[in-house]
Amino acid sequence: MTQPPEMKNDEPLYRLLREGHIDEFNSQRTAGINGDLTHCDFRGIDLRGINADNVDFSGSYFRQADLRAIDFTSANLEGASIHAAKISGAYFPMEFSADEITMSLLHGTRLRYDI
Repeated sequence: MTQPPEMKNDEPLYRLLREGHIDEFNSQRTAGINGDLTHCDFRGIDLRGINADNVDFSGSYFRQADLRAIDFTSANLEGASIHAAKISGAYFPMEFSADEITMSLLHGTRLRYDI
């Protein structure tokens, strides 16, 4: 059974993203702080400019989020949904086929790695 996305307001890194503090989020990540960003609700949030290197976003929900120009190539997006998100210029892990990304973008399906 798939876990629904959560509002993890007690998670400091999640709260920074929800409040639009992208530079502070990136500073925290550069300082080695890693939080639990799995199964998070990122609906409608502008995430442009985040450093997504090695971030585990598995199971997260990005419906109508602004993901433009984010490099997700080393991030874990397994089980995430990008329904109606803005993805122009975004880089996704090579394990996702273009069809897999399109299905999630248009229909909200969960992203699955093509192994």
